[in-house]
Amino acid sequence: MTADTIPDKKIAAERPPAATIGPIAWIRANLFNTWYNALLTVLILWGLISWVPPLVNWAFIDAVWGRVSPDVCRAAEGACWAFIREKYRLILFGTYPYEQQWRPFVSILLFVTLVGVSGYRRLWSRVLVYIWAAVMLAICTLMWGGVLGLPLVETRLWGGLMITLVLAVFGCGVAFPIAVLLALGRRSNLPIIRAISVTYVELIRGVPLVTLLFMASVMIPLFLPEGMNINKLLRAQIAIIMFAAAYLAEVVRGGLQAIPKGQYEAADALGLGYWQKMRLIILPQALKISIPSTVNSFLSTLKDTSLVVIIGIFDLMLATRAALNDAPWRTYFAEAYVFAALIYFVICFSISRYSQWLERYLGRSAHR
Repeated sequence: MTADTIPDKKIAAERPPAATIGPIAWIRANLFNTWYNALLTVLILWGLISWVPPLVNWAFIDAVWGRVSPDVCRAAEGACWAFIREKYRLILFGTYPYEQQWRPFVSILLFVTLVGVSGYRRLWSRVLVYIWAAVMLAICTLMWGGVLGLPLVETRLWGGLMITLVLAVFGCGVAFPIAVLLALGRRSNLPIIRAISVTYVELIRGVPLVTLLFMASVMIPLFLPEGMNINKLLRAQIAIIMFAAAYLAEVVRGGLQAIPKGQYEAADALGLGYWQKMRLIILPQALKISIPSTVNSFLSTLKDTSLVVIIGIFDLMLATRAALNDAPWRTYFAEAYVFAALIYFVICFSISRYSQWLERYLGRSAHR
Protein backbone atom coordinates (compact mmCIF):
# COMPACT_ATOMS: atom_id res chain seq x y z
CA MET A 1 0.00 0.00 0.00
CA THR A 2 1.42 3.40 -1.01
CA ALA A 3 1.36 6.58 1.04
CA ASP A 4 -1.37 7.99 -1.18
CA THR A 5 -3.72 5.20 -0.18
CA ILE A 6 -3.22 5.46 3.59
CA PRO A 7 -6.60 6.23 5.12
CA ASP A 8 -7.16 9.64 6.66
CA LYS A 9 -7.96 8.03 9.99
CA LYS A 10 -4.54 6.39 10.14
CA ILE A 11 -2.81 9.74 9.39
CA ALA A 12 -4.83 11.41 12.12
CA ALA A 13 -3.91 8.63 14.52
CA GLU A 14 -0.19 9.14 13.86
CA ARG A 15 -0.32 12.87 14.64
CA PRO A 16 0.89 13.84 18.15
CA PRO A 17 -1.81 14.86 20.62
CA ALA A 18 -2.80 18.52 20.54
CA ALA A 19 -1.86 18.79 24.22
CA THR A 20 1.83 18.15 23.43
CA ILE A 21 2.32 20.71 20.64
CA GLY A 22 1.11 24.19 19.76
CA PRO A 23 -0.35 26.86 22.04
CA ILE A 24 -2.01 24.40 24.41
CA ALA A 25 1.31 22.73 25.14
CA TRP A 26 2.98 26.13 25.66
CA ILE A 27 0.27 27.18 28.12
CA ARG A 28 0.58 23.95 30.08
CA ALA A 29 4.40 24.13 30.12
CA ASN A 30 4.70 27.79 31.08
CA LEU A 31 1.54 28.84 32.91
CA PHE A 32 0.16 25.70 34.58
CA ASN A 33 3.23 23.49 35.02
CA THR A 34 3.14 23.78 38.84
CA TRP A 35 0.44 24.58 41.35
CA TYR A 36 1.91 27.97 42.28
CA ASN A 37 2.31 28.95 38.61
CA ALA A 38 -1.30 27.98 38.03
CA LEU A 39 -2.37 30.05 41.06
CA LEU A 40 -0.38 33.09 39.86
CA THR A 41 -1.85 32.74 36.36
CA VAL A 42 -5.39 32.66 37.73
CA LEU A 43 -4.74 35.67 39.99
CA ILE A 44 -3.24 37.67 37.13
CA LEU A 45 -6.16 36.82 34.85
CA TRP A 46 -8.57 37.83 37.60
CA GLY A 47 -6.71 41.12 38.04
CA LEU A 48 -6.75 41.86 34.32
CA ILE A 49 -10.45 41.09 34.04
CA SER A 50 -11.20 43.23 37.11
CA TRP A 51 -9.04 46.23 36.24
CA VAL A 52 -8.60 46.51 32.48
CA PRO A 53 -12.27 47.00 31.41
CA PRO A 54 -12.91 49.77 34.01
CA LEU A 55 -9.63 51.42 33.01
CA VAL A 56 -10.57 51.36 29.34
CA ASN A 57 -13.98 52.80 30.17
CA TRP A 58 -12.43 55.59 32.26
CA ALA A 59 -9.65 56.48 29.80
CA PHE A 60 -11.49 56.15 26.48
CA ILE A 61 -15.15 55.20 26.38
CA ASP A 62 -16.57 57.46 29.12
CA ALA A 63 -13.84 60.12 28.80
CA VAL A 64 -14.50 63.75 27.91
CA TRP A 65 -12.56 64.99 24.89
CA GLY A 66 -12.19 68.33 23.19
CA ARG A 67 -12.57 71.83 24.59
CA VAL A 68 -15.36 71.85 27.16
CA SER A 69 -15.98 73.52 30.50
CA PRO A 70 -15.11 71.89 33.85
CA ASP A 71 -18.83 71.50 34.57
CA VAL A 72 -19.15 69.06 31.68
CA CYS A 73 -16.29 67.00 33.09
CA ARG A 74 -17.87 66.88 36.54
CA ALA A 75 -21.02 65.37 35.05
CA ALA A 76 -19.01 62.66 33.22
CA GLU A 77 -17.84 59.37 34.70
CA GLY A 78 -14.61 59.06 32.73
CA ALA A 79 -11.37 60.96 32.41
CA CYS A 80 -11.42 64.66 31.62
CA TRP A 81 -8.91 65.00 28.80
CA ALA A 82 -10.33 68.47 28.21
CA PHE A 83 -8.00 69.49 31.06
CA ILE A 84 -5.00 68.54 28.90
CA ARG A 85 -6.51 70.43 25.97
CA GLU A 86 -6.86 73.48 28.19
CA LYS A 87 -3.47 73.31 29.95
CA TYR A 88 -1.10 71.60 27.50
CA ARG A 89 0.72 74.84 26.70
CA LEU A 90 1.56 75.40 30.36
CA ILE A 91 2.70 71.78 30.78
CA LEU A 92 4.88 71.76 27.66
CA PHE A 93 6.20 75.33 27.63
CA GLY A 94 5.84 76.57 31.21
CA THR A 95 5.62 80.33 31.66
CA TYR A 96 7.29 81.12 28.35
CA PRO A 97 5.48 84.14 26.78
CA TYR A 98 2.33 82.88 25.12
CA GLU A 99 2.82 84.64 21.77
CA GLN A 100 6.40 83.30 21.58
CA GLN A 101 5.66 79.65 22.42
CA TRP A 102 6.32 78.60 18.86
CA ARG A 103 10.01 79.00 19.74
CA PRO A 104 10.17 76.25 22.41
CA PHE A 105 7.94 74.12 20.17
CA VAL A 106 10.44 74.39 17.31
CA SER A 107 13.28 73.79 19.78
CA ILE A 108 11.65 70.56 20.99
CA LEU A 109 11.31 69.40 17.38
CA LEU A 110 14.99 70.22 16.81
CA PHE A 111 15.95 68.24 19.91
CA VAL A 112 13.95 65.20 18.81
CA THR A 113 15.31 65.41 15.25
CA LEU A 114 18.87 65.79 16.52
CA VAL A 115 18.63 62.73 18.74
CA GLY A 116 17.07 60.76 15.87
CA VAL A 117 19.78 61.81 13.42
CA SER A 118 22.45 60.90 15.99
CA GLY A 119 21.23 57.31 15.86
CA TYR A 120 22.01 57.12 12.12
CA ARG A 121 25.29 55.23 12.09
CA ARG A 122 26.60 56.66 8.82
CA LEU A 123 26.82 60.06 10.50
CA TRP A 124 29.03 58.80 13.34
CA SER A 125 31.94 61.04 12.46
CA ARG A 126 33.08 64.62 12.93
CA VAL A 127 30.11 65.66 10.81
CA LEU A 128 27.80 64.71 13.70
CA VAL A 129 29.77 66.96 16.06
CA TYR A 130 29.27 69.88 13.68
CA ILE A 131 25.55 69.05 13.41
CA TRP A 132 25.22 69.03 17.21
CA ALA A 133 27.04 72.35 17.51
CA ALA A 134 24.87 73.97 14.83
CA VAL A 135 21.60 72.67 16.27
CA MET A 136 22.55 73.63 19.83
CA LEU A 137 23.38 77.14 18.64
CA ALA A 138 20.03 77.33 16.83
CA ILE A 139 18.15 76.16 19.94
CA CYS A 140 19.93 78.65 22.19
CA THR A 141 19.20 81.44 19.72
CA LEU A 142 15.54 80.48 19.55
CA MET A 143 15.08 80.17 23.29
CA TRP A 144 17.03 83.22 24.40
CA GLY A 145 16.32 85.52 21.49
CA GLY A 146 17.68 89.02 21.47
CA VAL A 147 18.95 88.57 17.90
CA LEU A 148 17.38 88.23 14.45
CA GLY A 149 14.37 90.21 15.62
CA LEU A 150 13.46 87.71 18.35
CA PRO A 151 12.46 89.23 21.71
CA LEU A 152 14.76 88.38 24.62
CA VAL A 153 13.29 85.78 26.98
CA GLU A 154 15.11 85.21 30.28
CA THR A 155 15.72 81.66 31.46
CA ARG A 156 13.52 82.22 34.52
CA LEU A 157 10.55 82.15 32.10
CA TRP A 158 11.58 78.87 30.51
CA GLY A 159 9.76 75.78 31.66
CA GLY A 160 7.87 72.60 30.93
CA LEU A 161 9.10 69.84 28.68
CA MET A 162 11.74 72.09 27.11
CA ILE A 163 13.59 72.53 30.42
CA THR A 164 13.52 68.77 31.01
CA LEU A 165 15.02 68.11 27.59
CA VAL A 166 17.66 70.83 27.97
CA LEU A 167 18.82 69.53 31.35
CA ALA A 168 18.82 65.88 30.25
CA VAL A 169 20.35 66.21 26.78
CA PHE A 170 22.99 68.78 27.72
CA GLY A 171 23.66 66.93 30.96
CA CYS A 172 24.27 63.55 29.35
CA GLY A 173 26.04 65.00 26.32
CA VAL A 174 28.60 66.91 28.38
CA ALA A 175 28.88 64.32 31.17
CA PHE A 176 29.74 61.40 28.88
CA PRO A 177 33.19 62.56 27.68
CA ILE A 178 33.99 63.65 31.24
CA ALA A 179 32.97 60.18 32.44
CA VAL A 180 35.29 58.52 29.91
CA LEU A 181 38.22 60.62 31.14
CA LEU A 182 37.35 59.81 34.77
CA ALA A 183 37.16 56.10 33.99
CA LEU A 184 40.56 56.21 32.28
CA GLY A 185 41.88 58.24 35.20
CA ARG A 186 40.77 55.59 37.72
CA ARG A 187 42.77 52.99 35.78
CA SER A 188 45.76 55.25 35.25
CA ASN A 189 49.25 54.31 36.46
CA LEU A 190 49.84 57.91 37.56
CA PRO A 191 49.01 58.13 41.30
CA ILE A 192 47.91 61.78 41.20
CA ILE A 193 45.53 61.27 38.24
CA ARG A 194 44.12 58.13 39.83
CA ALA A 195 43.66 59.79 43.22
CA ILE A 196 41.85 62.80 41.72
CA SER A 197 39.54 60.57 39.68
CA VAL A 198 38.74 58.25 42.59
CA THR A 199 38.10 61.19 44.94
CA TYR A 200 35.75 62.90 42.51
CA VAL A 201 33.74 59.78 41.68
CA GLU A 202 33.39 58.59 45.26
CA LEU A 203 32.60 62.06 46.59
CA ILE A 204 29.88 62.80 44.03
CA ARG A 205 28.38 59.31 44.23
CA GLY A 206 28.31 59.59 48.00
CA VAL A 207 25.78 62.43 48.07
CA PRO A 208 22.28 62.62 46.55
CA LEU A 209 21.54 64.83 43.57
CA VAL A 210 19.30 66.97 45.78
CA THR A 211 22.37 68.00 47.78
CA LEU A 212 24.28 69.01 44.66
CA LEU A 213 21.33 71.02 43.37
CA PHE A 214 20.92 72.78 46.70
CA MET A 215 24.61 73.63 46.87
CA ALA A 216 24.60 74.84 43.27
CA SER A 217 21.60 77.05 43.91
CA VAL A 218 22.33 78.37 47.40
CA MET A 219 25.98 77.85 48.31
CA ILE A 220 27.82 78.78 45.10
CA PRO A 221 26.49 82.38 45.01
CA LEU A 222 27.91 82.90 48.52
CA PHE A 223 31.45 82.31 47.23
CA LEU A 224 31.16 84.54 44.17
CA PRO A 225 32.46 88.12 44.11
CA GLU A 226 29.93 90.78 44.96
CA GLY A 227 27.83 91.73 41.97
CA MET A 228 28.61 88.47 40.12
CA ASN A 229 25.82 85.99 39.62
CA ILE A 230 25.50 82.73 37.69
CA ASN A 231 22.21 81.86 36.04
CA LYS A 232 20.11 79.45 38.14
CA LEU A 233 19.49 77.16 35.17
CA LEU A 234 23.22 77.01 34.44
CA ARG A 235 23.98 76.15 38.07
CA ALA A 236 21.45 73.31 37.98
CA GLN A 237 22.89 72.12 34.68
CA ILE A 238 26.40 71.98 36.14
CA ALA A 239 25.16 69.97 39.13
CA ILE A 240 23.43 67.44 36.85
CA ILE A 241 26.55 67.15 34.67
CA MET A 242 28.74 66.49 37.72
CA PHE A 243 26.31 63.89 39.07
CA ALA A 244 25.81 62.08 35.77
CA ALA A 245 29.55 62.05 35.01
CA ALA A 246 30.36 60.26 38.27
CA TYR A 247 27.86 57.46 37.62
CA LEU A 248 28.72 57.12 33.94
CA ALA A 249 32.41 56.90 34.86
CA GLU A 250 31.76 53.69 36.79
CA VAL A 251 29.77 52.31 33.87
CA VAL A 252 32.64 52.98 31.46
CA ARG A 253 35.17 51.59 33.94
CA GLY A 254 33.18 48.36 34.10
CA GLY A 255 33.40 48.11 30.31
CA LEU A 256 37.15 48.72 30.42
CA GLN A 257 37.64 45.98 33.01
CA ALA A 258 35.72 43.53 30.81
CA ILE A 259 38.22 43.87 27.95
CA PRO A 260 40.64 40.89 27.90
CA LYS A 261 44.26 41.68 28.72
CA GLY A 262 45.26 40.31 25.34
CA GLN A 263 43.65 43.32 23.63
CA TYR A 264 45.95 45.68 25.52
CA GLU A 265 48.98 43.52 24.72
CA ALA A 266 48.06 43.33 21.04
CA ALA A 267 47.73 47.12 20.86
CA ASP A 268 51.13 47.50 22.54
CA ALA A 269 52.62 45.01 20.10
CA LEU A 270 51.43 47.17 17.22
CA GLY A 271 53.36 50.09 18.67
CA LEU A 272 50.30 52.20 19.39
CA GLY A 273 50.56 55.01 21.89
CA TYR A 274 48.26 55.26 24.91
CA TRP A 275 45.65 57.51 23.33
CA GLN A 276 45.77 55.64 20.00
CA LYS A 277 45.31 52.35 21.86
CA MET A 278 42.35 53.68 23.80
CA ARG A 279 40.69 55.44 20.86
CA LEU A 280 41.12 52.69 18.27
CA ILE A 281 41.15 49.42 20.22
CA ILE A 282 39.97 49.56 23.83
CA LEU A 283 37.24 52.21 24.10
CA PRO A 284 35.15 51.02 21.10
CA GLN A 285 34.89 47.57 22.68
CA ALA A 286 34.35 48.87 26.22
CA LEU A 287 31.60 51.28 25.17
CA LYS A 288 29.82 48.56 23.20
CA ILE A 289 29.87 46.25 26.22
CA SER A 290 28.50 48.97 28.49
CA ILE A 291 25.59 50.07 26.25
CA PRO A 292 22.82 48.70 28.55
CA SER A 293 24.26 50.31 31.67
CA THR A 294 24.99 53.56 29.82
CA VAL A 295 21.41 53.82 28.57
CA ASN A 296 20.16 53.05 32.07
CA SER A 297 22.21 55.99 33.39
CA PHE A 298 20.85 58.24 30.63
CA LEU A 299 17.28 57.34 31.53
CA SER A 300 17.95 57.88 35.23
CA THR A 301 19.38 61.32 34.46
CA LEU A 302 16.31 62.19 32.42
CA LYS A 303 13.99 61.31 35.29
CA ASP A 304 16.24 62.90 37.91
CA THR A 305 15.74 66.27 36.23
CA SER A 306 12.40 66.42 38.04
CA LEU A 307 14.37 67.15 41.23
CA VAL A 308 15.18 70.68 40.03
CA VAL A 309 11.77 71.64 41.40
CA ILE A 310 13.42 72.10 44.81
CA ILE A 311 15.36 75.11 43.50
CA GLY A 312 12.37 76.61 41.71
CA ILE A 313 13.09 75.62 38.11
CA PHE A 314 9.89 75.13 36.13
CA ASP A 315 10.45 71.63 34.72
CA LEU A 316 7.80 69.28 33.32
CA MET A 317 6.60 68.05 36.71
CA LEU A 318 6.42 71.51 38.28
CA ALA A 319 4.59 72.78 35.21
CA THR A 320 2.11 69.92 35.58
CA ARG A 321 1.60 70.80 39.22
CA ALA A 322 1.15 74.47 38.34
CA ALA A 323 -1.56 73.55 35.84
CA LEU A 324 -3.55 72.11 38.76
CA ASN A 325 -3.53 75.42 40.63
CA ASP A 326 -6.47 76.60 38.55
CA ALA A 327 -9.38 76.01 40.94
CA PRO A 328 -11.97 74.73 38.40
CA TRP A 329 -9.52 72.09 37.14
CA ARG A 330 -7.91 71.15 40.45
CA THR A 331 -9.68 67.81 40.81
CA TYR A 332 -8.25 66.38 37.58
CA PHE A 333 -4.79 65.59 38.93
CA ALA A 334 -4.96 61.99 37.67
CA GLU A 335 -5.24 63.13 34.05
CA ALA A 336 -2.40 65.62 34.55
CA TYR A 337 0.06 63.08 35.95
CA VAL A 338 -0.97 60.40 33.44
CA PHE A 339 -0.14 62.85 30.66
CA ALA A 340 3.25 63.65 32.20
CA ALA A 341 3.94 59.94 32.74
CA LEU A 342 3.14 59.21 29.08
CA ILE A 343 5.66 61.83 27.98
CA TYR A 344 8.37 60.27 30.15
CA PHE A 345 7.40 56.79 28.98
CA VAL A 346 7.52 57.63 25.28
CA ILE A 347 10.98 59.18 25.63
CA CYS A 348 12.39 56.39 27.80
CA PHE A 349 10.85 53.59 25.76
CA SER A 350 12.16 55.05 22.50
CA ILE A 351 15.69 55.32 23.89
CA SER A 352 15.51 51.80 25.30
CA ARG A 353 14.34 50.30 22.00
CA TYR A 354 17.07 52.12 20.11
CA SER A 355 19.73 50.82 22.51
CA GLN A 356 18.50 47.25 21.96
CA TRP A 357 18.68 47.74 18.19
CA LEU A 358 22.18 49.21 18.52
CA GLU A 359 23.34 46.21 20.55
CA ARG A 360 22.05 43.80 17.91
CA TYR A 361 23.54 45.87 15.09
CA LEU A 362 26.98 46.07 16.66
CA GLY A 363 26.79 42.39 17.56
CA ARG A 364 26.11 41.48 13.91
CA SER A 365 28.92 43.75 12.74
CA ALA A 366 31.37 42.04 15.12
CA HIS A 367 30.54 38.59 13.68
CA ARG A 368 30.89 39.52 10.01
